[in-house]
Amino acid sequence: MSTPPPDVVVPATGLELHADRAVPRRQVLSWALWDWAAQPFNSVILTFIFTALYLTTDVFLEPEVAALGEGDPAYEAGIAGLASGLGLAGTVAGVLVALIAPVLGQRSDGTGRRKRALAVNTGLLVLCMAALFFVQGAPAYFVLGVSLVAVGSVFNEIAGVHYNAMLVQVSNPSTVGRVSGLGWGFGYLGGIVALVLVVIAYAADWFGLPEDDGLPFRIVAVGCALWTLLFAIPIFRNVPELPAAERQERVGFFRSYVLLARHVARLWRESRTTFWFLLASAVFRDGLAGVFSYGAVIAAAVFGFGFLQVVAFGIAANLVAGVSTIVAGRFDDRLGPKTVIVGSLVGLVVAGTAVFVLRDLGDVVFWIGGLLLCLFVGPAQSASRSFLARVTPAGREGEVFGLYATTGRAASFLSPALWTLLIAVSGVTAWGILGIVAVLAVGLVLMLLVRVPREARPSA
Repeated sequence: MSTPPPDVVVPATGLELHADRAVPRRQVLSWALWDWAAQPFNSVILTFIFTALYLTTDVFLEPEVAALGEGDPAYEAGIAGLASGLGLAGTVAGVLVALIAPVLGQRSDGTGRRKRALAVNTGLLVLCMAALFFVQGAPAYFVLGVSLVAVGSVFNEIAGVHYNAMLVQVSNPSTVGRVSGLGWGFGYLGGIVALVLVVIAYAADWFGLPEDDGLPFRIVAVGCALWTLLFAIPIFRNVPELPAAERQERVGFFRSYVLLARHVARLWRESRTTFWFLLASAVFRDGLAGVFSYGAVIAAAVFGFGFLQVVAFGIAANLVAGVSTIVAGRFDDRLGPKTVIVGSLVGLVVAGTAVFVLRDLGDVVFWIGGLLLCLFVGPAQSASRSFLARVTPAGREGEVFGLYATTGRAASFLSPALWTLLIAVSGVTAWGILGIVAVLAVGLVLMLLVRVPREARPSA
């Protein structure tokens, strides 16, 4: 008797086991609000405000170096050193996430404590943001600042693993796309609100608040902590905990890696689509990250945007991404997540190429092309989460979403490497755009090769 090809018989997924379940709207909205709750750490702390306008500025240089001013080699080297220190801390955090995410997800699956794991990591993220209040504007506090940001990013990523795994608890096969899109959309919109509030305070000279020792930025960090604490409450009040998996092998933490290896081998045998999707998504998700990571640099260095233009574009970009992601969730449920992912990647490749080719026409090219890029980024991210939820064997969501985080970290060098290489070879910043486009194009090809099993197809 011949062996059936991979994915002809696939273990039941969590969504399939609850195909007829009607999830209360309160649970869905409570789950989606966690994306809104956690977003200020990404938009305010990591990207635009705390690290960019405070932690990597000359207040953390030795006074005699800071006094030299911009243009002086020693001053520029000092600023570069701060950026390098922040990058090193982020690299260490990324390696740590890659190593522990699958195991922690696996253990929450087996114990039925997925929500508790989310609560613990969310609480630790809140504490890290609140502790940034103690990072005064002086060189002696720089290591404390970058350490807290890096450790916070670890807790944020691990919390995201458990949060993503909970998607199957608040959706069914006919709603998983729109529920995933709602969460991503809430995240983008929450980032806009938080960022606008901070920018208003910044433009108003912090409403007269003393700026000694970086007090306004430290208070912003506390505000982000309170935001996360407040808006994370609904998911813990309204979304039920997951029952513990039956007959799950219980082992110690380090022994969990042995169990993880067995599960990966089993994933290869029984759910080949999941295996290949993890690899394909790792590539195109790095391209998606590159769009946001280098978007502000492209705006300033290639199109000459000033500070206010960059901020205005950032707000518009998040608004477009948020709305398009919520809308695209319905197409996910009707057409299937692969269709949304492939369509979004095609749009990203075309828009990115157009921005590069037409760059000499002025900043209108970036406003149109850049916003088109953002139009497709959110749907691709959301549909990627939906696709994985549709093909993950029941009871292993935490582990598989942990692998999702790990593979993403493993491929996170692609966009930075091609960005750097093309700029170094050409001597022109604009060529870095093609580096990001190339990663997206490779991800598109890999995604086209991923089979769509029955359980990942639209239910109607």
